[in-house]
Amino acid sequence: MKENILLMIKGMIIGIANVIPGVSGGTLMITLGIYEQIISTISHLFNNIKKNLKFIIPLGIGMGLAILLFSKLIGYSLENFPFATTFFFIGLILGGIPLLWRKVKIKSKKMSNWFVFFVTFTLVIAFAFLKSGSNIVDFTSFGVTDALLIFLVGVVAASTMIIPGISGSFVLMFLGYYQPIINTIRNITDFSLLGHNLIILVPFGIGVIVGVVLVAKLIEFLLKKYETKTYFGVLGFVLASMVAIIKPIINVDVSIIEILIAVILSLVGFVGAYKLGEK
Repeated sequence: MKENILLMIKGMIIGIANVIPGVSGGTLMITLGIYEQIISTISHLFNNIKKNLKFIIPLGIGMGLAILLFSKLIGYSLENFPFATTFFFIGLILGGIPLLWRKVKIKSKKMSNWFVFFVTFTLVIAFAFLKSGSNIVDFTSFGVTDALLIFLVGVVAASTMIIPGISGSFVLMFLGYYQPIINTIRNITDFSLLGHNLIILVPFGIGVIVGVVLVAKLIEFLLKKYETKTYFGVLGFVLASMVAIIKPIINVDVSIIEILIAVILSLVGFVGAYKLGEK
């Protein structure tokens, strides 16, 4: 029971991360110490389905609850308290760095490993400074071509959701699908629009599943064949993701009180992620 509750809490943190542009769900999976287990579970779901479902169901419930219950709250916090909210997520990411560093420090002197780190770090920084798409997709009329497109968008978004350092929400925003998808999810309880919403969310959901499975298989292969280099790459993704998160608040005016609150929240995030990562 205790293990299921912990998994639900971790799932909620990952779920919240996935609805915030700039915050990577994959990074939080690493921070919370369950990245490899998620990759293995997705890649071999049917090998030991009972054991895998015991892990994935509470995690999935936590993610689903977070998206449904906290998307509005997080949106409100980012809009009204961007500095403090951002530093809470920075604390969460920093809390996982010690766990990740333990995986790479033994072989940290090889230049080829640091080259991989530099490449992934640079990619995320470059991605963070891309401008998001200015065109927002309209779901008013939705045909077969739109369903195929949203399936492909789901595949791409899911791929980035599981890769550390790259925000799936940012990718959706860049493609112009973020706001329409979020609005559709928020209106899922409006039964007058249920049919229309399901026509949108079902192909998107199938795309997400396909994308997650494909990327999980790829990452599992890389971890088996090039474990050290893969973790150096992941370290680059994770550290660069903090730059991506900080970027939107660089010019935000803050008071001393807000800075103090941000420091406290970052410490709470750090300690919480560090403790959860050990369990």
